[in-house]
Amino acid sequence: MAGDTATVTAQMAEFVQSLAGKSPETVATYQKSLRRFSEFLADHRILEQTPTSELPADVLEQFYVWLVDVFGREARSTVTTYVAGVRAFFRYLSRRRLLPAEASFEQMRAGLLEVMGKGSYKTPRIDRRLPMIVIYVNNIPLPEPSAPRGRARRLEILRDRAIILTLFTTGMRREEVSRLKRQDVEDGWSSQALITGKGDKERIVFFTEGALESIRLYLKERGDRYAPLFIRHDNRRGEASRGGSNYQLEPRAIWRVVKQYSALAGVDVSTHDFRHAKASTMLNRGAKLSEVQDILGHASPETTKKIYAHYEVSHLRRAFDQYSATAEEMMADLDRARKRREEAGFEDPA
Repeated sequence: MAGDTATVTAQMAEFVQSLAGKSPETVATYQKSLRRFSEFLADHRILEQTPTSELPADVLEQFYVWLVDVFGREARSTVTTYVAGVRAFFRYLSRRRLLPAEASFEQMRAGLLEVMGKGSYKTPRIDRRLPMIVIYVNNIPLPEPSAPRGRARRLEILRDRAIILTLFTTGMRREEVSRLKRQDVEDGWSSQALITGKGDKERIVFFTEGALESIRLYLKERGDRYAPLFIRHDNRRGEASRGGSNYQLEPRAIWRVVKQYSALAGVDVSTHDFRHAKASTMLNRGAKLSEVQDILGHASPETTKKIYAHYEVSHLRRAFDQYSATAEEMMADLDRARKRREEAGFEDPA
């Protein structure tokens, strides 16, 4: 096959069409995986009009490494899902003999498995300096609107501050933050919002007053009525569509915001680390796993338990202190038991 039909874009479209017999959920998952693959290609300056046969032979391995960098090692389930979707795409290319040159699907899969290795859920290791990012963005001076590009930069700082405070206080995923509408938080006056998260499941998320104040300041400075809560302010955004939906920040942009300010604050974290920090802090302060499950929007309590069980230690410490015994206390228990036996007329065993 030659020409435009052999490009990455064309083959992804044909692959999706080939999924007609799959469930809607499977199709949606594969489409989302392909969108992540398109983001990966863009980050690596690989055009989607590139023929599939000209892709690097280790492209699946590179894609996995990129996913880990974007989502973090702790987001193993998310990374595995995206890898599975794109691997299915390459299996499709293999059937059509459109794989990268000098590579078989078996070789590509073996290389991918070698890079991924075997693993399971591991308790996230949170950098305790993560709050430094919040302190850093709260103290960035705002440029005067009259300075060159002053207004746009001022808006970006206010927006980024509101984004980081939202991530820090709510435990939301970056995709969820990206999709927030200003009406969800009533322009920063509602302490909670009903959102649709992963798996199209609705849940309530909660905002602190500090996060809401940062949102109010940002929206007041914007002075528009665009629907998305967080929007672009660069000079390449073009004309606004109705409601400004084309200005809405993509999840990848949320990730870049966190990476930018984490580097400036000297703390290497990702968007997902804010989620882990929220969960671990709540658990260490006495929250129940079931409560954290609902706040994070985990579909299964087992997911929360696998990832965060080691953080729920306060009740274990109380049990340890309450029910442990010293050697002297244990001997005293033995003496009391012996006396009870003697009083009952039983001989003490040799």
